[in-house]
Amino acid sequence: MLLALDIGNTNIVVGVFNGEQLLHSWRLSTQRQRTADEMGMWVLALFQHGRLTPRDVDGVVMASVVPSLTQPTVEMAERYFARIPLVVDSGVDTGMPVIYDSPSDVGADRIVNGVAAYERYGRAEKRSLVVVDFGTATTFDAISARGEYLGGVICPGVNISADALFQRAARLPRVDVRRPDSVIGRTTVGSMQSGLFYGYIGLVEGIVRRMRGELGDGTMCIATGGLAEMIAPDTPAIDRVDRDLTLQGLRLIWSRNQGASR
Repeated sequence: MLLALDIGNTNIVVGVFNGEQLLHSWRLSTQRQRTADEMGMWVLALFQHGRLTPRDVDGVVMASVVPSLTQPTVEMAERYFARIPLVVDSGVDTGMPVIYDSPSDVGADRIVNGVAAYERYGRAEKRSLVVVDFGTATTFDAISARGEYLGGVICPGVNISADALFQRAARLPRVDVRRPDSVIGRTTVGSMQSGLFYGYIGLVEGIVRRMRGELGDGTMCIATGGLAEMIAPDTPAIDRVDRDLTLQGLRLIWSRNQGASR
């Protein structure tokens, strides 16, 4: 079995694979001050919930964009699973060329997403891809039909946009980001929800359309991340939602670095 961890600014996603099969996945909030022992107790509790045996884990792979949690997670894997984890960074062979002015600047999660998206949706059809990850930030990544990471776009996430609106406009209430009943709001809350939701859809559609213009006809758009399933049904710009894309990318990169095919 393989333990995969995607450590993001908002959520930590934990997945357990048996070969290519994702047995379990969990999405929990990121706590930046967790120690290695706290991480270990947390992951062991998930294993108990999933009726999994820690000693059956053959490998651990992780990607982190939270530096304060990277080393504690490495220590957790060594202490509680007796495995040295593969930490995906610019020095790891991902199998995807990075055509970027400074390849080390690209977040590990963006490359991981690109690897999974190309293997699952691009390689067989030899088509280019746009990968949209709805996280703390919303990222748009361009993958060529040859499987190269070309670059992308980084925008504030929808919740960051909402927080900025609440903080800078003293008379506006705090509202949940969700799909309103109509575009034209008839209350202050409804108007704010419409602006946040449909405004963000307009942003997604505009950026994806322009990226497709540069990548060419036939480009497919894949969405992932915590808010993907909320946004995708209301826009034709997104062709497919893949909630486990990052975990699948971690599995692929781990397999490539073991010299084995899974």
